Amino acid sequence: MSKLPRAPKFIADCHLGRVAKYLRILGYDTLYFTHIEDSDLIKMANEEGRIILTRDRELSERKSANAFLLRETDTQAQLKTILEHFGLSKEIKENSRCTVCNTPLESVDKEELIDRLPEGVKKHFEFFERCPTCNRIYWHGDHYRNMVALLKEIS
Repeated sequence: MSKLPRAPKFIADCHLGRVAKYLRILGYDTLYFTHIEDSDLIKMANEEGRIILTRDRELSERKSANAFLLRETDTQAQLKTILEHFGLSKEIKENSRCTVCNTPLESVDKEELIDRLPEGVKKHFEFFERCPTCNRIYWHGDHYRNMVALLKEIS
């Protein structure tokens, strides 16, 4: 019985926050820090077996860095390049990752969250996910639909 190949784990440099968010939505383990020294980024990537996603040519050329240089400046083009290069699916996985802290999400019953939901959300949505680390709640509203639309445009 053959094992499925493991999805790569990423760490995005400070210029790729939106890319990190979309990769998390797709379920890919992606770290992101708004401020981190290149040496710390490389060390963390090497210790955790992560690929550095960067727009920084100098960082990408460092011998100790397992880095992938993105030349595109547009988020959609950057995502398309990453998904194609690494052979990744653009399908959103159920129980993907928290867009804030990268923790895998868990499905949760509406009744458990009812006191924390806005009235319109209570009325119109039934499926919810929660981050067990930061306790953020997710549902498939307009923001989610807009992200899905952007991902569908990537061909």
